[in-house]
Amino acid sequence: MNEWRVRLGSAIALAVAEPNDRRHLHALSGGTNVPPDPELSDDSTRMRALVELAQGGDTEAFGQLYDRYVTGVFRYIYFRVGSTQLAEDLTAETFLRALRSLHTFQWKGKDFSAWLTTIARNLINDHFKSRRVRSEFSTDSFPDRPDTGRGPEEDVLSSLSNEELMQAVANLPDDQRDCVLMRFVQELSIAETAQVLGRSEGAIKQLQLRAVRSLAKMLRQEAS
Repeated sequence: MNEWRVRLGSAIALAVAEPNDRRHLHALSGGTNVPPDPELSDDSTRMRALVELAQGGDTEAFGQLYDRYVTGVFRYIYFRVGSTQLAEDLTAETFLRALRSLHTFQWKGKDFSAWLTTIARNLINDHFKSRRVRSEFSTDSFPDRPDTGRGPEEDVLSSLSNEELMQAVANLPDDQRDCVLMRFVQELSIAETAQVLGRSEGAIKQLQLRAVRSLAKMLRQEAS
């Protein structure tokens, strides 16, 4: 699970290096005019076809959807609850509820991955309300350093363990925390994150900016 650390580390490194909010926001939101990736478009078309087949009762199609999305859903849940067993249970419940209510899903205004994340988010919130507990991360669950080569993000994050970084994320306000987890851990797009959180894409860009700024500030305090 080291990819999330590199992605988040790059964003935090940018927050440290780029004091100008407008340029920072431009960079975070993909400020260059990149042509659409035809492979991503093909994947979206395929996922849509699988959803429609699954809605018609095709269990194999739903199985393929499960294979496509289960890792992202599990990662999001795990980093919210801090327990592998609980994350596995809630992930299973997410897909069970999705299967039961699949006939209600409509593409208009909602991406399928965002729909799954909304189900998972509601399950997590229900869990915390019923148990009145906070997530805690075990040091055994995180390697101390990512496997990738050292880069700018590693210079920024070198003083923090994975556990400390995720606890810092957990200490963010709820909306900032969820934005960070969806964008960097689950790898949802800005549009998908906006759907889950019920906000505009512009609001999500601003929310992400505030979140990484806050994490950069916490990191500097940890290092001092």
